[in-house]
Amino acid sequence: MLSPADSLAPEWLVVPDDVNDLPAAVWPASAGRTVDGVLTLSGISAASLAETYGTPLLVLDEDEVRGRARAFRTAFDAAAADHDTTAQVYYAGKAFLSTTVARWVVDEGLRVDVCTGGELEVALAAGVAPASLGFHGNNKSVAELGRAVEVGVGTIIVDSAIEIERLAAITARTDATQRVLVRVISGVHAETHDFLATAHEDQKFGFPLPEAEAAVARIREIDGLEFAGLHCHIGSQIFGVAGFRESAERVLELHAALLDRGPVPQLNLGGGFGIAYTSVDDPTPIETLAGEIVAAVAEGCAARGIAVPALSFEPGRAIVGTAGVTLYEVGTIKDVDLGSAGTRRYISVDGGMSDNARTALYGAQFSARLASRTGVGAAQLSRVVGKHCESGDIVVDHEYLPDDVTPGDLLAVPATGAYCAPLASNYNHVPRPPVVAVRGGRSTVIVRGETIADVLSRDVGVDPAAAETRHR
Repeated sequence: MLSPADSLAPEWLVVPDDVNDLPAAVWPASAGRTVDGVLTLSGISAASLAETYGTPLLVLDEDEVRGRARAFRTAFDAAAADHDTTAQVYYAGKAFLSTTVARWVVDEGLRVDVCTGGELEVALAAGVAPASLGFHGNNKSVAELGRAVEVGVGTIIVDSAIEIERLAAITARTDATQRVLVRVISGVHAETHDFLATAHEDQKFGFPLPEAEAAVARIREIDGLEFAGLHCHIGSQIFGVAGFRESAERVLELHAALLDRGPVPQLNLGGGFGIAYTSVDDPTPIETLAGEIVAAVAEGCAARGIAVPALSFEPGRAIVGTAGVTLYEVGTIKDVDLGSAGTRRYISVDGGMSDNARTALYGAQFSARLASRTGVGAAQLSRVVGKHCESGDIVVDHEYLPDDVTPGDLLAVPATGAYCAPLASNYNHVPRPPVVAVRGGRSTVIVRGETIADVLSRDVGVDPAAAETRHR
């Protein structure tokens, strides 16, 4: 057994008093355990889900998604009303988008944000009203922009001078009018991984503040474009409101200057609100986020003697992230002696970076718990790894798990609802797992899992009939 003082453990990792506990901030509200210690989600046991659908399996708690969507809408509506304005909440579909999830969030009063032609088609297939869609992206093609204008997307967030001219040509040709926001870079550096911070100057998104005024002037010259306001997004997985306050202050300087030459009806401050991935994470409550961010905008407007614009926000991870739990089956266990540093326990599961690339991509931290029974062993520092031929194929870098984990056990990794399924791949020709929604003791497949035959179907040298027969 490893000592809590073992040098392999990061400083932030706390030895749990109970290796079977389910920290409330990390897990869906419906998570629990049976008298035998089996993990349950919305009243369904992990063992039953694994038996029915196999592993790996992404389980999405519908009530958790709906509840968080509703909480964001309610909080921002109330905060905006306190300052005599309105707020719109867009669900950032890049976190996880399927037709089912799109319908859930729309049911709860949210709009939907998409960032590719593919995401646009998913939203349309779900029946989302085009007027309630926002369309992001730093390299939207002529075809994608044409499709967005054709179906009547409510707002396109323009990201470059080239895109403005593309839209000018499309609207002139189609005699359409398109509302646009201009995405700006506030220069505020979010306290997050460099790949997740999107408001510093050296990156691909948006217009630097000094260039944005000229972009707006050009839009106002074009008959087919309606300038609707500014957009700024400072990054992802952000705790606290300091970054949002500073970004809003900088963008309001531009907002006020633009008012001299015409209306600036809307300000979209993006999303990026963080969630708990481990028991030591302390995300800011939704009500606090809404109240303090909107108050900061109102204060900035009052200082400049201008009206508070209509506000928009784009939470994604904060709505769907905690709703997701991935189930794996343990395959092998290996203890590696690292000399004076201690012993590293590697627990290999039947998925990995093909269903959760976040750890390998930017060092994301996750938690894990034994899901098929109560662990009776002592807490042992462990690393949960995948089955891929890649040394960086890590699912959970550091976690204390019971030392009696054995092959055939189920492990559950919480907070996988965001950016896991969307980033999934077929690395090593591994099929992508299904996504199953749970609610009120019932489970439903919302994204079908792939088979080996599905994976082979893209290889033109494979006989489809033979592949299907061979892998039934």
